[in-house]
Amino acid sequence: MYQLLDGLSIIEASSFVASPTAGLYCAQLGAEVIRVDHKEGGLDYDRYMLTEQGRSLSWENLNRAKKSVALDLRSGEGRELLVALSANTGNLITNLPEKSFLGHDAIAAQQPEGAPELVSVRIMGWHDGRQAMDFTVNAASGYPLMCGPEDWDMANAPPVNQVLPAWDFITGAYCAFALLAALRQRDATGQGSELRVPLGDVAIGTMANSGAMAEMLYRGGDRERLGNAIWGAFGRDFRSRDGVRFMVAALTAKQWDGLVAAFGIADAIAALEAELGVRFADGDRPRFEHRHRLFALFQERADQMDWDELSASLAAHGTTFERYRTMHEAANDAALVADNPLFGASPANPSGFEYPATRSFANIPSREAGAPAPAPYLGQHTEEVLAERLGLSSGAIGKLVDRDIARLSDKD
Repeated sequence: MYQLLDGLSIIEASSFVASPTAGLYCAQLGAEVIRVDHKEGGLDYDRYMLTEQGRSLSWENLNRAKKSVALDLRSGEGRELLVALSANTGNLITNLPEKSFLGHDAIAAQQPEGAPELVSVRIMGWHDGRQAMDFTVNAASGYPLMCGPEDWDMANAPPVNQVLPAWDFITGAYCAFALLAALRQRDATGQGSELRVPLGDVAIGTMANSGAMAEMLYRGGDRERLGNAIWGAFGRDFRSRDGVRFMVAALTAKQWDGLVAAFGIADAIAALEAELGVRFADGDRPRFEHRHRLFALFQERADQMDWDELSASLAAHGTTFERYRTMHEAANDAALVADNPLFGASPANPSGFEYPATRSFANIPSREAGAPAPAPYLGQHTEEVLAERLGLSSGAIGKLVDRDIARLSDKD
């Protein structure tokens, strides 16, 4: 791991995807991220899929490089300890409701003299307080009704949900960014910040930033469904003679020329240009507007070539393409994983299962990235954190453990 955030300590009280992602990205860049959970694990601790040992692979990977504290968060004393940890540390990531015991003002009121003013980042559902999850936010965004085969009836066709909880991951990344922006301001002015980031705002805001909202309002209606074609440009999935499906995209004149050369259809393209009175190298618009005619030409040629020959030609001409893989194939693809410096061995996983794990997505070529850090066992750092952050003696911590207010590692 890079140590770009060395010296920064963050309390994370969260569950599921978005909030743990924010903490994960900070931890992978060197911050000390202390995740505090209920003593028996948070709502996501046993999230599917589980190993034979009962360990969640989702929890394990979203909590790499963090420390773990386990407290009885259903008790007043356990909650007071979490508030004290947040107040003393001064930096918090959470998805607990603002009106909960972990509200910003409640924590700030408990900060000791000399502590940095509190910076808290709170992930919400909707801006008005309604609950939301990635999949319900996605339903509201309009994207699922934009997906699906081109010949589906817009009035009666079903929505197509995405498998990846993309809004959660985007929200987590945005929260890490917002936290660091607030810390930069505090470094300059001493002023803390309360930041609230509604998941729904990230979705509808991203839709607006992409230009899609303005487009819908301008056109006064929805786009047509496009299947796997790219909106406003040239790109789609095709199938080789031996049945391999692949995706191509051409957004620039250079990419377009390379694609035409790779397929060997320059004469057919020239004939179509003459017929239509257009020049496809001029930009996205003619390629998109006449995409069906173009798709037919490219697929006709793909029907005559096996994948090995076609992929070699695509690579030789510098085109942008990729073969479709199952996720199991992707996980076992050397170019994507084994030979990719993003990944490193992770032998110390709580699950006992050894597999490649990610380093920081940001690569610094001049620095050694270091090995990926494992996830902690639940409660692995309870004693260390309570002693260092709150100054509790080993005897005091022992009494908390005896009374089941705090728990130590669940390794055994």
